[in-house]
Amino acid sequence: MKTIKVVAAIIIHDNKVFATQRGYGEFEGGWEFPGGKVEPGETPQEALAREIMEELDTQIEVGELLDTVEYDYPKFHLSMDCFLCTIKSGRLVLKEHEAARWLTHETLDSVDWLPADQSLIVKLAAREW
Repeated sequence: MKTIKVVAAIIIHDNKVFATQRGYGEFEGGWEFPGGKVEPGETPQEALAREIMEELDTQIEVGELLDTVEYDYPKFHLSMDCFLCTIKSGRLVLKEHEAARWLTHETLDSVDWLPADQSLIVKLAAREW
């Protein structure tokens, strides 16, 4: 099975986390943490900073690695490095996503998370942020 290596930004601001809804592809309508594929020669942190600038027109500070999610979808294996991030500059402009929400601890499960992101919700719910 093919492995796809991606990165995800868990952007935290004012005790809320930023979630995005996919506006395209096989998983359209599902909620996820923004990010994307790691290109050859990039570190995961570099890839994440680039992807967030491309998708959301925002510069982030990539912090602690929260988790590496390994998830088998029917057609591929996903390996996703998930980093806690903060906003350095920008306004989180949605260029590729259908919608976005700022979620609190109490509202983390109020969206329909994609399967690979669901284990992160459990970890985030158990943390202070």
